[in-house]
Parts: sequence; structure tokens; C-alpha cells
Amino acid sequence: MISQEDMEFIKRFQLSPHEKRQLLLEKEGYMCAKTFLNLMTHISREQTVQFVLTMVDDILQENHSRVQIFFDHARRTKTSPWSHFLPMLNRQDPFTVHQAARIISKLAAWGKELMEGSDLNYYFNWIKTQLSSQKLKSGANDSGHMSPSESCQYVQCVAGCLQLVLRVSEFRYAWAQMDGVNCIMSVLNSKCGFQLQYQLCFCLWLLAFCPELCHILRTAPAVPVLADILQESVKEKVTRIILATFRNLLERTEEREARQDLALAMLQGKVLKQLENLQQAKADDEDLQNDVDFLIKCLGESVQDMSSFDEYASELRSGRLEWSPVHKSEKFWRENATRLNESNYELLKILTHLLEHSQEPQVLAVAAHDIGEYVRHYPRGKRVIEQLGGKQLVMRNMHHAD
Repeated sequence: MISQEDMEFIKRFQLSPHEKRQLLLEKEGYMCAKTFLNLMTHISREQTVQFVLTMVDDILQENHSRVQIFFDHARRTKTSPWSHFLPMLNRQDPFTVHQAARIISKLAAWGKELMEGSDLNYYFNWIKTQLSSQKLKSGANDSGHMSPSESCQYVQCVAGCLQLVLRVSEFRYAWAQMDGVNCIMSVLNSKCGFQLQYQLCFCLWLLAFCPELCHILRTAPAVPVLADILQESVKEKVTRIILATFRNLLERTEEREARQDLALAMLQGKVLKQLENLQQAKADDEDLQNDVDFLIKCLGESVQDMSSFDEYASELRSGRLEWSPVHKSEKFWRENATRLNESNYELLKILTHLLEHSQEPQVLAVAAHDIGEYVRHYPRGKRVIEQLGGKQLVMRNMHHAD
């Protein structure tokens, strides 16, 4: 049941002109928050709950500082500001669920108090589940009543929530610690639509402002996936956010070797060719042109500093093996075979891993070839490969259909 007090206040609020509503929110913020929360939790009719949530979302969007009325209410009632909204993520109605998610993101991003602990874990896990859900990607839900366009809209709503909360640096670290980067990469790998691509690339751009998180993005690896999207993109905003992300990665990665790895990954993803095309096109967007010029300069310097072994090692770490010249160069193997023993056989372990797990015929062929060249040019190579389990993998792939 709705109390008489709540009923009178909501009528007064709805009937008030815009200017008077502003005064009500300023002078009676606690009463406003209390009424909205009571209506949400004590009314069973879904349409009414949707109406209240939409009203809350609108007043917050209109003035970001209004989130404080919910924090003040939580302080006076000794509750969490999220306690009324988080349970709504479990409701059946998609509109209600996603409207609640939007409000939570606004409270988290614009409030003076950080969402922490179990509340934050719950919210981020919900976002990860929504982004990863095959049902959402395929345009279906449990009830089977959600159209593909509605499903797409709700996934974009979830991504929008993540975009907003990741503007707060503390939330970026929390998201990364919860394996959030891999969640984003898996969605980007699924060939999603350009709007979702833009939103998730925007999230990566925000993460790349933190030097400590650039390492996670480098090892994800984010660059090859973004380079593929860049090649296929026809939307300027997608191109712009990817190049801004590349720039962040190169500017904010502190270790020189790590920066070189990032630059090599961009070169292998044929980013330089895309940049040269964009430079010739002379974009009207000044920020985009600045990013293009910066990246061309950085990648040009990396090409000059790059040895053939650097290029080879970067290609192996990317997992995207091609018949580039180094693989068939007698001089390369004669000079560099022993270097595959470095860092506790790191590169050899990558080759054997690819032989065991890759489904790409070209990757398997190049990896088997490279192991053969290593054995041929390093006297103890055969023994090392046997110890790493590479011999059996090479023999197994000799019978591959391709």
C-alpha cells in the first residue's frame, strides 16, 4: 500500500511546473527520494514501476548533482544507496531491469561516494553476464517476446552503463580485476554491430588512461582485435575511438619494450596502411587528424628500431602467424634459432601451444615449419622440442586435412 504522505507528494511533484519541481528537489530532497523508493518497492504493477524508474532517470539526467538526494536518504535510513535498485536487476521485465541499471550507473558515476564491495561485484557481474549472453546477442530472451531490435537496444544500454561507470578511475581497476577486459574482447570478437563496437572500444579507451591497465590490454591482446575492426570500419566514430585508444596505449605504457610490442602489433595489424590512407584523406576532425599524425610518427620510429627477430617474436605473441619473409629466411634462422631458448623457451612454448590449440590451417603450418627450422639450426633443438611435447604435436598435424 502507498501511504497518504507519499501519494500527496507524488501528486504535488507531478502537477508542479518545471521550476517548482526544481525547488521541491532542492528543499525536499529526502521526501522526494523516500517517495520514489517507496513507490518502486511497494507497488506490484509493472507499468507503474517503469514510470517511477523513468521519472528518477530523467531527473538525474537533467541535473547530475541530484544523485545526492538518494545518498542523503541512504545516510538517514542507514541503508545503501544501491539497495533498492540492485534487486531490480533480477526482475523479469527487460525495461524495468535496464532502467534500474541506468540509474545505478548514474549514482555510481556522479555520486560522491564510491560503490564498493559486494554491491560493485554484483553490478559488474551482472554487466558481464548481459554482455556475454548469447541470448542477447541472438535477439532472444527467456520469455521469447523480445524482438532483435529490442535485444540490440538493451545490450547497448548495458554497454552505456559500463561506459559511464568507467569514467571513474577506481571502477576501471575493479573492472579489470574481475576479468572485464576479456569480457569486452570476447564481445568484440563476435562481430557485433558498429554501435556496440563503438561503445566497447570507448570502454577500452577509458581503461587505457591507466598505465597499470595498459599491460592487461597488451596481453589480452586488444590491438589485433581493434586493428581488424579498424580495417572493416565504415563509421568515423569507430575509427576515431580506436585510434584514440591506440594513442593512449602508446603514450601511457611506461616500459619501452612494452611500447615496442604494442607498436609491432599495430604494424602487423596493417594499422600503418590505414593511417596513411586517413592522412591522405585529411579528415575534418582535428582530434582525429592529430591522432593519425601521432601514430604515423610513432609507428615509423618503431619500424626503424625493429629487428627481424623483434618482428618475429611479436607475430608469435599475437598468435596470428602468416608466411611473412622471416619464416623462410635461411639467414634469419641461422642467426636467431638459439634466441628461441630465451626467457625459459617462451617463444617455443607459444609455438607448441598454437600447434595444440589453433584451428587455423595456416597457423598450424607456419608453427610446424618454425619448429622444424629451430631443430635444423640448433644442435640440441630436437631434445628441447621433445621435452616441450612439440614432437608429438608436429607428428599429429602431419595428418591434418589441409
